[in-house]
Amino acid sequence: MANLDPQAKAYLEMFSQMPLIQSLDAQTVREMFALAPPVEVELALLAKVEDRMIPVADGAEIKVRIYTPEGQGPFPLFVYYHGGGWVIGDLETADPSCRMIANRTGRVVVSVDYRLSPEYKFPIPVEDSYSALKWVSENAAAINGNASNLAVGGDSAGGNLSAVVSLIAKEQNGPDISAQVLIYPVTALGYDTKSYEEFQQGFGLDRDLMKWFGNYYINNDEDTKNKYVAPLLAEDLSNLPPAYVITAENDVLRDEGLAYAGRLKEVGVKVETIIESGLVHGYFTNMAVFPERIKASISRFAKFLSEVDQKVGRV
Repeated sequence: MANLDPQAKAYLEMFSQMPLIQSLDAQTVREMFALAPPVEVELALLAKVEDRMIPVADGAEIKVRIYTPEGQGPFPLFVYYHGGGWVIGDLETADPSCRMIANRTGRVVVSVDYRLSPEYKFPIPVEDSYSALKWVSENAAAINGNASNLAVGGDSAGGNLSAVVSLIAKEQNGPDISAQVLIYPVTALGYDTKSYEEFQQGFGLDRDLMKWFGNYYINNDEDTKNKYVAPLLAEDLSNLPPAYVITAENDVLRDEGLAYAGRLKEVGVKVETIIESGLVHGYFTNMAVFPERIKASISRFAKFLSEVDQKVGRV
């Protein structure tokens, strides 16, 4: 029997009342979530929150939301990529958590509204994410940030994009990333780990639902072997930024997150991992149900980032 936090049980009961997401098309799912009544949650205090449009690779523009903490600055930076299987999710779904990250880490957080699949399949979400990273690095002073202390992070598909932009930045001699915070990241599309077997049904992110997301994202089976889809398959993971890897105990993605952390450790990357006891996939951006667990997670990786600050210099 799975070890489930009482809040996780309540969350799964609510989730089970919804239509089966993988039986619907992407646009119907987005509309269904858009119709859900807003839930009042406590929002962390900040000096400023603003939206901007920024240019991306193919002449298009995407939106970013910039969260500035109280204080003088310039502040260290944190580029955040939201989850949702590259298909759903947006700036709003990650908003309360991003506010709390900015408040508790004292970083300017830039949340990225990369374009979604299936309208924009791989590699466009990756290209948008990397363009946003470069924009933040190049425009750090304009947003009261310090480009020499730039972390990336995200949840689920956003954790995947964080790992991938870290790889690209290393390979292309791009922005110098000081740390990566990977929250139950997708690191492969094999759907075949022990945790996929254990939690394949009834824990929110079912195996079939993860396949639904993955199939919308990729163009063909060959993409599943691409390191920018599946960073766990990258041959060389050396010289990547220090990583803080969070997994949820009852999550199909648990084992591939731990496997990625293990591979980073093997090549000498500084890594800290935590398996969040009793929790399920999706907890980190569900402030209405998991506020205390989210606060605890952010406090832990804030400590990790403060140790990074001491090495690279906070300002």
